[in-house]
Amino acid sequence: MPDHFRDFFCQAPDGLKLHAKILGEAKTSTLPVLCLPGLTRTADDFDVIARALSGAPGAPRQVIAMDFRGRGLSAYDAKPENYNVVTECGDVIALLGALGISRAIFLGTSRGGLVSMVMAATKPDLMAALILNDIGPALEIKGLMKIIGYIANPPPRKTFDEAARGLKELFSPVFPKLDDAGWMAWAHRAFREKKDGSGLERTYDLKLNKTLEGIDPANPPQPIWDLFDKLAGKPLMLIHADLSDLVSPQGVKDMVARRPDIDLVEVPNEGHAPLLADKPTIDRILAFCARCDRA
Repeated sequence: MPDHFRDFFCQAPDGLKLHAKILGEAKTSTLPVLCLPGLTRTADDFDVIARALSGAPGAPRQVIAMDFRGRGLSAYDAKPENYNVVTECGDVIALLGALGISRAIFLGTSRGGLVSMVMAATKPDLMAALILNDIGPALEIKGLMKIIGYIANPPPRKTFDEAARGLKELFSPVFPKLDDAGWMAWAHRAFREKKDGSGLERTYDLKLNKTLEGIDPANPPQPIWDLFDKLAGKPLMLIHADLSDLVSPQGVKDMVARRPDIDLVEVPNEGHAPLLADKPTIDRILAFCARCDRA
């Protein structure tokens, strides 16, 4: 099974440096998978599923996991107003163009799923199929306010032990089965050492909090069912966490009502967003991608 990720850098349309991690080689028999992370997340979130996809018996495929601008190893933007879905769509198009990829299966977690839905509406030929990881056109304000709360003024962390404890305190109610090793791995995805050795820093630009300014219970975001409906005709999978506070059970029912052919995966004992590391979920993703190849 391939295990070595390689770094890839290219330029966004405005010249900003973008980064992606790539695992595996391009195949003519299998579609590549493009992984797009959540709002403050990075390409590292997809390491487990990327290894599974790139080393799938009989159907190995190339996997590209992107860092959006202001996250991971992509450059931070001096203009935080550019941290928006439209600009990020342009960055995705630039990345695929630089890689010479004309068609891919998209796997979008949270914000990455919103970007994917916009991509499907604006550049449908680039998308062979879509996997939405705990995201949909209608979002629960409770979950959004929780996200706003923890990115607005994050407490400093000096060590990875401290970071792991902080993550456990914040997220253990919705990830009750995660063990100490799992929390430490999460800490290493969410933090990195400062260059001056003075402690840890987040793996995202703290100015990302501006992307959610103006959202509150009196002013929730409007559902984007028109974009969801643009997915008609494309193979579609929805991964839903049973402890999610961002996508409600009713929201799932509404998506299924519009797309009865949706491949629905319910992940038990996880919240927003599923880690894509348990065998049942991985097996379902692999099977879905194999069906997309045949289609």
